[in-house]
Amino acid sequence: MNLYRTAAVVTLFSAAEHCLGFLYRIILSRTIGPEGLGVYQAAYSVFAVFLTLSASGLPVTLSRVISRHRAHGNRPREHAAVTGGVLITLAFSVPAAVLLFLLRAPFSKVFADPRCADLFYILIAGLPCTCVYSVIRGSFWGNKRFFAYSFIELVEEMIRIGVGVVLLLTVTAGVYGANLAAVAVLISYLCSFAIALVWFFLTGGRLRSPRGELRPLLASSLPVTAMRTSSSLLSSLISVLFPLRMQAAGATSARAMREYGVVCGMVMPVMAIPCAFIGSIALVLVPELSENYYRGRQKEVRALTARALKASLLVSCALVPFYLVCGEDVGVLLYSNAASGQMLSACALLLLPMSLTMIASSLLNSIGCEKHTLAVFLAGSAAMLACTFLLPRFLGGGALLAGMACDNLITALLSLLLLQKKTGRLPLGGHLAKLFCALAPVTAAAYFLHRLLALYLSYLPALALTMLFLAAGEAAMLALLRLVDLKGLLGRFFAKKRKKIVQQS
Repeated sequence: MNLYRTAAVVTLFSAAEHCLGFLYRIILSRTIGPEGLGVYQAAYSVFAVFLTLSASGLPVTLSRVISRHRAHGNRPREHAAVTGGVLITLAFSVPAAVLLFLLRAPFSKVFADPRCADLFYILIAGLPCTCVYSVIRGSFWGNKRFFAYSFIELVEEMIRIGVGVVLLLTVTAGVYGANLAAVAVLISYLCSFAIALVWFFLTGGRLRSPRGELRPLLASSLPVTAMRTSSSLLSSLISVLFPLRMQAAGATSARAMREYGVVCGMVMPVMAIPCAFIGSIALVLVPELSENYYRGRQKEVRALTARALKASLLVSCALVPFYLVCGEDVGVLLYSNAASGQMLSACALLLLPMSLTMIASSLLNSIGCEKHTLAVFLAGSAAMLACTFLLPRFLGGGALLAGMACDNLITALLSLLLLQKKTGRLPLGGHLAKLFCALAPVTAAAYFLHRLLALYLSYLPALALTMLFLAAGEAAMLALLRLVDLKGLLGRFFAKKRKKIVQQS
């Protein structure tokens, strides 16, 4: 239960951070307008490529390396690994930042709008600091300091919003506000770097000679960095390729961008909701799994792997009925767009391979399979590109969903086969069958209830009542089949409440 309790705390921090970010995006859109927001997003997307290249693979790799040293009780090597990570990221980020400033005039031509360049160079000034912060965050992860990891992330978001709001109050509106938003990002990066550095040293962190750690760190982090950089570039390629293929099939440019916007701007953010929960499970599990793996505890590794996969399936399967039954109304409620809701319902089952892909990739990276996950990612990406190239003529925006389905199915299957090879047989079939038996009748009953309510109520009350029925029905069926210990959870909750009341009295 410690895994789920810690994951719950991490998820709360993550949910708070994402909610604040969503509110800030609303503030930005209302103060700097869509044009300013476009300039901000374009500049930030280019900055994100350099951030990914400089540091994205180090946190997960450093976490695994620290777990290996912890397994052998080698504290000095932990400090050496952190120092090695800092030196590697500085070796990439500092020359990149200096070179970009020296070549500012030619590099600025990369941007279609010259205003993006000013904003980009505000952000790039903080590249070395935020890269070092990423490494320190990886050391927190490896040492299972999840509170520090999550708390500093939340503080960074709060500083970004607070400074951004104060700065934006100094201008009435307009694109110039995008520069102020970038200044807020830079200040938040500097603050999170300073807080993390102080926390690192106060909790026993040290810097020592990285001899013997640089090459292994670099070799392990490069495949992860390559995968994440490829993912960013793949998204950029699809954003260009899909409209071109739609236009080749006879669609107008406006319709092509509209189809792309519905799928990527409306459907996929809602489909990614389970990722917050699964990401929390992965964050908590990776150090423990790595430590057991390097101690040679095969039984514990298999048990932890099976527990993580089952928890991910539980989260995604519990959400599938909501998407199937209520997806169309959710699209109308969030976006006033029925097409997005229809797509949500149509691709509800995509949640299963998406969740398995995410958790399996994290598990494989935690046991040193970074090169394998890169190969698996490339196989799935090839399917995604093939669907994007061939299917727009027949499916329109559905070609992107078909590509995502093929991508995640291939990636999930290959990742599970590799996990089974590394850890032993994974008994997921019975668990999945139980989930189906628990949720299928609830889904069917909710579907007919929703159709009945829609005859007498407007869509919002009908949606609310259907979702309440689904939540209660799922809880009851999951508890009945012992997939969730509802009684135990409620017992611990009320025990804590009674204890608190006794202490106060």
